[in-house]
Amino acid sequence: MLKWAIIFAVIALIAGFLGFGGVAAGAAGIAKVLFVLFLVVAAVMLVLALMGGKAVGRAVK
Repeated sequence: MLKWAIIFAVIALIAGFLGFGGVAAGAAGIAKVLFVLFLVVAAVMLVLALMGGKAVGRAVK
């Protein structure tokens, strides 16, 4: 997902440099949404990993 956000950000930068305003705005919007979605999923996975690690630690003892 982060890969797609970076790809759309690069497209937005290139389109903005070449003067394609609408294309740059669209690609930048998609890149922002994908990046925020990536951050949310990463945070959820981090919390789940921390909770799962505690459960495994209790089961081993």
